[in-house]
Amino acid sequence: MSSVVMVVSGARTWTMKNAKPHPTGFWSEEFVTPHRKFAEAGLKVTIASPNGAIPTADPLSFDLAYNNNDASKVADQQDYMKRLGSALTSPMRVEDIDPDKFDVIFLVGGHGPMQDMAVHSTLGAVLVAMLDNPKKTVAAVCHGPAGLLTASRTDGSWAFRDRELTGFSNEEETQAGFAGNAPWLLEDRLRISGARYVAKQAWTPHVVVDGNLVTGQQNYSAGVTADATLKRLSIAV
Repeated sequence: MSSVVMVVSGARTWTMKNAKPHPTGFWSEEFVTPHRKFAEAGLKVTIASPNGAIPTADPLSFDLAYNNNDASKVADQQDYMKRLGSALTSPMRVEDIDPDKFDVIFLVGGHGPMQDMAVHSTLGAVLVAMLDNPKKTVAAVCHGPAGLLTASRTDGSWAFRDRELTGFSNEEETQAGFAGNAPWLLEDRLRISGARYVAKQAWTPHVVVDGNLVTGQQNYSAGVTADATLKRLSIAV
């Protein structure tokens, strides 16, 4: 049985440029859709967060504007997470992830990763170990790629330099109303770090596969990112 560890942010606030805390967390759809696809495909799914913190869904992820104005979609996400029970409310510690025990690591987005996963002290070592094993898959969606920024090799180089990837774009951050007060923008940081960043028109489902690296652009890309991850495992979707 293939196994996946889904890393969700444990942050409840995102410190903005003006030093004010903005309520945040992980993005509901970016967790629920992939988790459901992985579970239905028969994968063993483990949830982890930095320090094992109880993860919180970003309140904005339940806004109807980000859910095709479909209240039933929001209710379904909330019900799905509630039914997961302690698997979600008592997650594994990211610090305890053994890369040898998982086939896939999947970094869930939301603005929370900008606060904690982007600066996590041990996440990077796990990512490097899995990236360097062609039989394993590193996947991330939306702001999840912020966690990739921690992946430094022993010589100080960034493990994802020159890799093609995507993530929440500057245009999307601007349209969402956060760009002006954000401490930094994900697209900018990925480009500066040396990634070959590519994006489609804002809010268009988009996934990029570069070897064993799978990344999705934003919340509407959660499904296609999960599908591409499953394809890497040779599971029909």
